[in-house]
Amino acid sequence: MAKGFMYILKCADDSYYTGSTVNLESRLAQHQSGEGSNHTRKRLPVVLVYYEEYQNIADAFYREKQVQGWSRSKKEALIENRPEDLPLLSKNLQSGG
Repeated sequence: MAKGFMYILKCADDSYYTGSTVNLESRLAQHQSGEGSNHTRKRLPVVLVYYEEYQNIADAFYREKQVQGWSRSKKEALIENRPEDLPLLSKNLQSGG
């Protein structure tokens, strides 16, 4: 089975886009050319700010969906390699439940 990647792009409007792919280089080129997604197409250029490599695309896709649900501050902690801050930025902990 092919390897997979979960990645985060920073868009020109300062928003983040989280995705997954089997070919990170090719997918980044698609985003840059406006063929990636509706979100990035309207917010070019984009910059790859983070990625994780997995043994298969299913695991990368699972991680993509997990990270997509995170707050901006939690994504930034991941991007900035601050794993100790991730539990503190959990929506469940912030809301008291």
